[in-house]
Amino acid sequence: MPRSGRRLPATRPVALAALPAALLAVICAGPAPGATAPGTGSPSRADVRPLTRAHAPTGAPRAATFDTAPARAALQRLLPRHAGQFTLVPDPAAGADTFTVSGTAGAVTVRGSTGATLLTGVGWYLQHVAGADIGWPGDSIGMLPARLPAVPAPVTRSAQVPHRYALNDTDDGYSGPYRTFEEHQRQIDLLALHGINEVFVQVGAEYPYYRALQRFGYSAEELRQWIPGPGHQSWWLLQNLSGFGGPVTERLMRERAELGGRIAEQLRGLGMTPVLPGYFGTVPAGFAARNAGAATVAQGDWAGFDRPDWLDPASPVFAKLAAAYYAEQRAVFGDSSMYRMSPLHEGGRTGSVDVGAAAGAIQGALHAAHPGALWAVLGWQDDPTAELLAGVDTSKLLILDGLSDRYNRLDREARWGGVPYAMGTIYNFGGHTTIGANTSVWLERFGPWRAKSNSALAGIAYLPEATGTNPAAFDLFTDLAWDAGPIDQRTWFAGFAARRYGRPDAEAAAAWEELRKGPYSTSSGLWSESQDSLFSARPSLSAVGAAYWSPKSMRYPAGSVRRALDHLLRVDPALRGSSAYRFDLVDTARQALANHSRVLLPKIRAAYEAKDLTRFRTLTAEWQDGMRLLDQVTGSDPNLLLGTWLSRARSHGADRAEQDRYEYDARSLLSVWGRRGTSEGGFLHDYANREWSGLISELYARRWAAYFATLDEALAGGGAPREIDWHAFEEEWAGRTTRHPDRPAGDPYRLATAVAAALPPAAATG
Repeated sequence: MPRSGRRLPATRPVALAALPAALLAVICAGPAPGATAPGTGSPSRADVRPLTRAHAPTGAPRAATFDTAPARAALQRLLPRHAGQFTLVPDPAAGADTFTVSGTAGAVTVRGSTGATLLTGVGWYLQHVAGADIGWPGDSIGMLPARLPAVPAPVTRSAQVPHRYALNDTDDGYSGPYRTFEEHQRQIDLLALHGINEVFVQVGAEYPYYRALQRFGYSAEELRQWIPGPGHQSWWLLQNLSGFGGPVTERLMRERAELGGRIAEQLRGLGMTPVLPGYFGTVPAGFAARNAGAATVAQGDWAGFDRPDWLDPASPVFAKLAAAYYAEQRAVFGDSSMYRMSPLHEGGRTGSVDVGAAAGAIQGALHAAHPGALWAVLGWQDDPTAELLAGVDTSKLLILDGLSDRYNRLDREARWGGVPYAMGTIYNFGGHTTIGANTSVWLERFGPWRAKSNSALAGIAYLPEATGTNPAAFDLFTDLAWDAGPIDQRTWFAGFAARRYGRPDAEAAAAWEELRKGPYSTSSGLWSESQDSLFSARPSLSAVGAAYWSPKSMRYPAGSVRRALDHLLRVDPALRGSSAYRFDLVDTARQALANHSRVLLPKIRAAYEAKDLTRFRTLTAEWQDGMRLLDQVTGSDPNLLLGTWLSRARSHGADRAEQDRYEYDARSLLSVWGRRGTSEGGFLHDYANREWSGLISELYARRWAAYFATLDEALAGGGAPREIDWHAFEEEWAGRTTRHPDRPAGDPYRLATAVAAALPPAAATG
């Protein structure tokens, strides 16, 4: 049984009087006019019974004060030994998004305008007074003194922008579709600590679709086949695919909906906005045939997948289906003031649909259910288009710019006509474990973009495709929204190095200065993330990257990471006990090895082309030794384990068959991603590559060993190397159910030392 909250048995009755009025109206009305479900009849009592959750109505007046209990509980989770030394004072009159920190030793007072802002004040105190870090991942709170230090003088800070948004549409898939409530709760605590106030809630988003569409001609079984497994649901919600990784069970959907509802409640308790998926027209095949008056547009192909159909929002059935969807969503997730939608994401077809009219109808349906709610749309590729913007009330729109730090010569006011937007960053794609971000670009742009006379910049958007990597990038990007003056990159990284391990250390400072100058100072122009590893690439002597859509070469001098590793190994032994130090040491050692793969592979190629079998065998043995060491060093950190990813997926299955199905959903996302046509034709294989213990040994190392064996045979026998069907190789791995450790093993310091010893000295790496 998954640990995602209490389970409600499918036969438990629900009184109609307990249901929200809007949902009750939908239930009593029955199927939409013209809707039929041949051979299925009406949904059963168990099928139509909704989950319900208490919630405040849309537009409820804000209380004069607020309950600090949720913030106090979060503080207890974050600082269990020191929470009692903080007094949290609600202060709504302070103004939106404002905190004040004051106090004497052992008695720190934080006043704030919301529960989350109180936690942001605590985070400021830890960073600037106590010199400690609670990162994502890793912390140094074990280095805090028993009695917390005094605040020299009261400090008041206000957010520089009203919108501090977090989480990409893909985060639930790439970061962990089978996470527990406790893991989501930890994520919320960290986001609040770092000043975020708007968080996308995707978990359980399939349930309102499942419930509502049963009233428009679809059986429960048809919908369970249409809805993908949790690992692939992010792209279904983006209208890119359907069905893959499923079918899902009603039990799983109910549990995920309950989990999503708990996440939304957790956010509301802290005064944060749960950003819920809105409805913009995604329907299964055959919708128009089952619903009189409906008009749909086939959406064609996305990376080899058939996209779901798009119901024309201007058609009369759309408003009815949207109302049913929002009613079902409200019953489980409650209301919100912000909803996330990106029609025609990465392509799609408009057919004869008037995009402006469609956008107006989408916003109209949203406002019918949630008057005045904000529509958040992703700024990505050509979206949002001028046609879409022309059809909506743009004062109720926020563009989450995913390209702010990727390209040059950007003028967002000119591009979007003055529509409010949030400066965003996507420095991680697919969950890659690579270190780095365009942090210098953030610092160069955020202040000047805000200061423009016609600036429409209204927020920040933290949008890595997967969270839980690059803690320095998370800290710095979220600091942008709370620092009134320009941030000096070198000074900031020096301060980060001091608090990251609990106190200043010359070697730690030197390590982070190397990382600052290298992977954290990459430039804009084409990429917003660093290169991935060739160890995780599909084998080829000419491989230049693992993911097709990622950088093809080093984006910084490799010597910076190699030197950082040497410095980290010389950090004061008294500072080596924190989870922050251990993660950074392992992650830097991992990155140094990954960078070396780009030096070693050309040497292997040269030996092969020279037909030097002896040197070829020496170099390929070095490569395979490096992969074994890589698997061992990543296995010493809890954040880099395949076993955790797989065991969480299996925990959601009620029987062996369901467990195997969800494990395939989780494994396939990391490897083949989809079926053969999407993996090969859509170039999605290895898109979500990451250097995790277990994944390295069972897939990547085996793949390279098989490849090198064919080259060895060719050199020894004088023939051509055997062809390998890599998709079949990877699909076989995705279908496995082998177990892997979900607890770290080995001494991180000893293993990182072994990595340093196995690599050329820093002077030789550039």
